Amino acid sequence: MGVKTALPAAELGLYSLVLSGALAYAGQGLLEASQDGAHRKAFRESVRPGWEYIGRKMDVADFEWVMWFTSFRNVILFALSGHVLFAKLCTMVAPQNGFVTGTFDLQEVLFQGGSGFTVLRCTSFALESCAHPDRRYSLADLLKYNFYLPFFFFGPIMTFDRFHAQVSQVEPVRREGELWHIRAQAGLSVVAILAVDIFFHFFYILTIPSDLKFASRLPDSALAGLAYSNLVYDWVKAAVLFGVVNTVARLDHLDPPQPPKCITALYVFAETHFDRGINDWLCKYVYDHIGGDHSAVIPELVATVATFAVTTLWLGPCEIVYLWSILNCFGLNFELWVQKLAEREPLACIEASLSEQMSRRVRAVFGAMNFWAIIMYNLVSLNSLEFTELVARRLLLTGFPQTTLAVLFVTYCGVQLVKERERALALEEEQKEDKLKPE
Repeated sequence: MGVKTALPAAELGLYSLVLSGALAYAGQGLLEASQDGAHRKAFRESVRPGWEYIGRKMDVADFEWVMWFTSFRNVILFALSGHVLFAKLCTMVAPQNGFVTGTFDLQEVLFQGGSGFTVLRCTSFALESCAHPDRRYSLADLLKYNFYLPFFFFGPIMTFDRFHAQVSQVEPVRREGELWHIRAQAGLSVVAILAVDIFFHFFYILTIPSDLKFASRLPDSALAGLAYSNLVYDWVKAAVLFGVVNTVARLDHLDPPQPPKCITALYVFAETHFDRGINDWLCKYVYDHIGGDHSAVIPELVATVATFAVTTLWLGPCEIVYLWSILNCFGLNFELWVQKLAEREPLACIEASLSEQMSRRVRAVFGAMNFWAIIMYNLVSLNSLEFTELVARRLLLTGFPQTTLAVLFVTYCGVQLVKERERALALEEEQKEDKLKPE
């Protein structure tokens, strides 16, 4: 059934009301839990005094966020600003030798991050050189590609062919309004950083999962909201980090990979990724190369296994990474198996007998179940296996059927709203194509 199938406005309004009410209710439960646990002994290490003018403690459990936007904020701002405006002046006035010598907290992180992405960039350069021997790429091209400062430590990764094509433009020209969009992106990143810091003064969503005894006492609604909010936060963090870097890259006339798709809009495993650059890299060199059009079961299985094997090797093999890879590999394949099954009799005949609106509703039910599978499978790597087991047990076993059906219905409402957004975008795209067609 088509993506352009519309639902009645009253029905969509009901979905919006249910979703808003459920999020507010879960948020209230998390706020109360954060207030109750602020002085717990188990929270002391990760809940510390925050901004003085807010007068509340702040969740500092995420080392990466605190490192980039608190501890080393000035270093990062100086580095990125220097890259854009003062790089040449700084090299003339201040000698750079000895700048990164000695021992400091950021040193190991920068080394590990830079080394990891260097592996991907060198691999991309090697594969593109083999695929296009006539282009005769040089060592200078590799050095320029690998050591481009904004991308060097934590990405996003660009495949070599895209990067080389963009930096090789003789006279790059900005599109109309591009500078305004760059300024807007920079302003949005600043607002997002402030919003997350303020949020952490009221909601200790990263610390609570580490205290399973306390988390187990949360209401079912708050626990579901806690699991969901952890993935939303991880998306926000990725969007902010890449947004800051992409702003600088766009000033250099590059078109970097966009931030990942919002986790709220993900109900399909095939669209799930938290780093669009790495996703593009894996698709180009592994997934699409082996899987083709991803319509055949066996090639798709081989492609996904190979893709997650490479991902596991790059992330660093360990039990959690193994489990995360296996679960997501299974989810991606199971999605195709269900799709193939739905195309066969009698399921295809049953769906054909339904109206387009009813078909959309049925598909949204399966999308809601898929949404929670995505959350659970990725919660393993973001938090812990123990916390994931707690959430799964409460939502599926001890909370069945009331909690299970309630969470599923709220998620169904969210999936329908996402589908409506996709429908609107599809119609806009169709209108643009119609305008471009010659009369």
